[in-house]
Amino acid sequence: MAYQETTTRSYGQRVGSSFKGIGGGFILFCIGTALLWWNEGRAVKTDKMLNEAEKVAVEMESVNKINPEYDGELIHASAVATTQDSLVDKEYGLGERAIGLQRTVEYYQWVEHASSESHDKLGGKQETVTTYTYTMEWVSRPVQSSTFHDPAYQQKNYVLTTAENATQWAENVTFGAYKLNESQIHSIRSMEPVVVSLADNQLKAWDKACRDIHVRYNGPLPTAQQVVQNVVNTVVGDSTLAAIPDSVKTIVPDSVPQENKKDYDFVHQAGNILYFGQSPTSPQVGDVRITFEKVVPAMITIMAKVSGDTFKSYKAKNGKTFSVVRMGKQDMDEIFESEHSQNHLFLWVLRILGVILVITGLKGIFDILSTVLKVVPFVANIVGWGVGVVCTVVGIVWSLIIIAIAWLFYRPIIGIILLAIAAFLIWVFAFKGKDKLKELARKRDLQPEIQQV
Repeated sequence: MAYQETTTRSYGQRVGSSFKGIGGGFILFCIGTALLWWNEGRAVKTDKMLNEAEKVAVEMESVNKINPEYDGELIHASAVATTQDSLVDKEYGLGERAIGLQRTVEYYQWVEHASSESHDKLGGKQETVTTYTYTMEWVSRPVQSSTFHDPAYQQKNYVLTTAENATQWAENVTFGAYKLNESQIHSIRSMEPVVVSLADNQLKAWDKACRDIHVRYNGPLPTAQQVVQNVVNTVVGDSTLAAIPDSVKTIVPDSVPQENKKDYDFVHQAGNILYFGQSPTSPQVGDVRITFEKVVPAMITIMAKVSGDTFKSYKAKNGKTFSVVRMGKQDMDEIFESEHSQNHLFLWVLRILGVILVITGLKGIFDILSTVLKVVPFVANIVGWGVGVVCTVVGIVWSLIIIAIAWLFYRPIIGIILLAIAAFLIWVFAFKGKDKLKELARKRDLQPEIQQV
């Protein structure tokens, strides 16, 4: 059930907040402007770097032996990345020969969601109704329910155990006769489950600890007779209840071996999952799920500069660096095409973000104009709409000017075109808008004369 809170801000508080918003708006405006300028330079430099790399890159036919001829060259090669290193998760006693070993922890918790709706009142006050709803979800960290707004949900969250996410990486990963550097190793994404196999005494100890925590928060567990009676009542009450299929009882895919499956009241081990809770198929608040995975040897494609028996990033003349790791076997042309596409996509994403920051900053600066008129909401809404339109147009024009000036340093022709577009928009908004206002004023002046006739 939703929980609502209603808050009211006085006219003075709103005006005071608007004055504070001027500073915040100015900061956003400056950040947006700087982002637009930096982004254009970044995109051009990246594009030039890729073009330079494309011209000097060479194909390395074999990585089975170190070839001094390739030293210092930007190469493209495909081979299997493998390792002889053993990685150990000491906390859970798991050991694997792998490129990487990863532990992912999830908690089943109540999560608070909020949505607000504000209304202006005559006299300048603002009434805000905030609706809070609560759902049970798997999250990456325990949620402090003591901060929930609905008293009925406060102190409802707890956890049966705690653990941290952890990832380990092998130090020695070979690529034929060569060694991959740390950045390249961390880019490999050939994940597979790690079959958990823990000692019974450890599982029993965890089971007892979880049982104690459960009883502390939920009270004594039901007796065996009560459990049987509850099952009977459920079956009698629902004659259509079918038997639970075996496929529902498992918590891991069929592809994962089940020989390691062990079940206690509050600890369940199966496949690559260690589950703390009474039922993995029916999670309850407080349950914890830990998943173990490893990065296994795999075919990869790299583009990097050869440095002795290892690799480092290629550095272009403009200072930009280039190093790529792709899963599987990819052609050189495919990689460069993908890099150019990513650069172009990133360019437009940051452009849009920069424009939004500029417009939001301008609205924050000039929001005071509509706020001071909130004593009459209807008038304030009209002024606010006008301020929004003006800030949007000015923000777009300003963004075009910044982008154009930035391009003047890198590609003058396109920069001049963008400046011309911005100048045209200014002319349309300033002069044509002024002429339109004059025309409306003239028609208004002529209206009395027409009525007299």
